[in-house]
Amino acid sequence: MKEKIASREAEIAVVGLGYIGLPTAIMFANAGFNVTGYEIREDVVKKLSNGSSHIVEPEIDELLKTVLQEGTLRVTSTPEDIKNKDVYIICVQTPLNQDKTPNLQYLKSAVKTVAKVMKRGSLIVIESTIPPLTTVKMGELIEKERGFKAGRDFYLVHAPERVMPGRIFKELVYNSRIFGGINEESAELAELLYRSFVKGQVFKTNSTTSEMVKLMENTFRDVNIALANEFAFLAHQYRVDIFKAIELANTHPRVRIHMPGIGVGGHCLPKDPYLLLSFAREDLGLIKKAREINEDMPLLAKDLLVEALKTINLPLEEAIIAVLGLAYKGNSDDIRNSPSYEFIEHIKDDVKEVRSYDPYVGGTHEKLEEAVTGADAIIIATDHEEFKSLDWESIGKVMRSRVLIDGRHIIEKPPKGFLFKGIGRGEY
Repeated sequence: MKEKIASREAEIAVVGLGYIGLPTAIMFANAGFNVTGYEIREDVVKKLSNGSSHIVEPEIDELLKTVLQEGTLRVTSTPEDIKNKDVYIICVQTPLNQDKTPNLQYLKSAVKTVAKVMKRGSLIVIESTIPPLTTVKMGELIEKERGFKAGRDFYLVHAPERVMPGRIFKELVYNSRIFGGINEESAELAELLYRSFVKGQVFKTNSTTSEMVKLMENTFRDVNIALANEFAFLAHQYRVDIFKAIELANTHPRVRIHMPGIGVGGHCLPKDPYLLLSFAREDLGLIKKAREINEDMPLLAKDLLVEALKTINLPLEEAIIAVLGLAYKGNSDDIRNSPSYEFIEHIKDDVKEVRSYDPYVGGTHEKLEEAVTGADAIIIATDHEEFKSLDWESIGKVMRSRVLIDGRHIIEKPPKGFLFKGIGRGEY
């Protein structure tokens, strides 16, 4: 296997062509491997086969077309097309159930598909974010389904992704990577494979440590954002601009406070703390409390809206609200766990109408002017670049009332003529 990987003769199947799987497939294809991308969504396969990506990411369409034309990447929805590959890289979603427990059905389904078509000696890499001990359990599932022995008849690794939308291709190359193998040889094979394009540091460990490291990284960020959000909550009571306060606090050589906002979205941060705790016998409560704080931030935005409407004597039930931004992150079409939708859910039954506009996602209105015309309040829920340079004087002229709620701290100086409130902007 080492020789096949080193010579780029190993054939690779990438299972799941979403935000991680598709760029990963492209990178391996660009490195000279023959890659087959497997995706159960027929519409996605059709679109990709025509050279058009179903996700928004810089350079992705150009890179996709190149590897398709060179013949190093093909996409399919037929399991038979990924039979007897040397390497299987699994990049499927691992969402939460309604009760915040991990939903591993997509992962189990992918593993069972691989078990049916893999050959003896295959390397299986799980990139999906998963609870500790899951890789070992997936190895046991393959043993049950196929009769192969993990670590002897096939190799198994957890290799968590560490990329950010908008920078995926750069970070796939230059970010450090962790390979957690069920045995030492599994981790070594994964390192050799990914070194075909990874230039960052590589660390090898066991699979359970790798799983926990990934969850710890995102839980660290989530807990620290929760602290910043609590600071913002307190700032309203003390009439302080929390962003000025954070800027000053961060001049301390050992302090680096995160930024507060309308909520924490994306695929990882809202989910990974729950995955970390999912199989634990006991925890101390800090991680859960941090999650509760971050999940409640859209409610703080609602409180600011209600307070502003009371100030202008407009009954809540008569208000028309325009939400700017549906993606969880600026300049992206990624709506996974976006706090924008949580905010809309909290207010939709209390107001006359909720409108939305997002240049990447869409919304109720295709044009910003249509969304804000006749509106009483605007809520900035996503920090898209477009929203940072809006002509507020012109927007104010077409609104019925002029209330502006900034949930992402993109308004440095409140525009004239608006009743302005921002999360953490306690002095206004």
